[in-house]
Amino acid sequence: MTTTIALIRPSLDWLPAYEHALAQGWSPNTDQDVSREQLEQLRRGPEQFLHDLYNSPTIRLPDGREVPRLPAHDFWISDGEFCGRVGLRFQRGTEELPPTSLGHIGYAIVPWKRRRGYATQALRLILPVARTEGLSRVLITCDDDNEASRKVILANGGVPAGTIPHKARPGHMKLSFWVPTPEG
Repeated sequence: MTTTIALIRPSLDWLPAYEHALAQGWSPNTDQDVSREQLEQLRRGPEQFLHDLYNSPTIRLPDGREVPRLPAHDFWISDGEFCGRVGLRFQRGTEELPPTSLGHIGYAIVPWKRRRGYATQALRLILPVARTEGLSRVLITCDDDNEASRKVILANGGVPAGTIPHKARPGHMKLSFWVPTPEG
């Protein structure tokens, strides 16, 4: 039997569980390990950390550049305990994304909660949120050697949309998929 998960808004109440995941080496960003950096910021000031994490006007890319933050919906995943994060980023009025953003949706499950179908459920739960933002489909990417993520995307109706060179891993590719969002 599969455990049902819920998407919850990031909050101070759940911040200790998020902190624990960071302390275990989990990174909410699958393209770069930000666990140590986030843990230091969180411990300097939990309230400010939580605010900056989701409300700062810019984000820092892996190459160090600061770019404007896109509109987004961010959630933490819970089965009663903290399980990871899933987020939707978009530009209002279009399915297009700036070149600095490879996809609309990103997710990361803590290692001790993987292989339970949580990423598949989280993606299924966030797709209606994308629909409310006017997106009839979303672009999702994964590393060419991330079989688990590829299966998550395909289980949610993903249709292959090509490949692009992986910027951080020479010799690897990012696989792209369009995933339809559910109607009403």
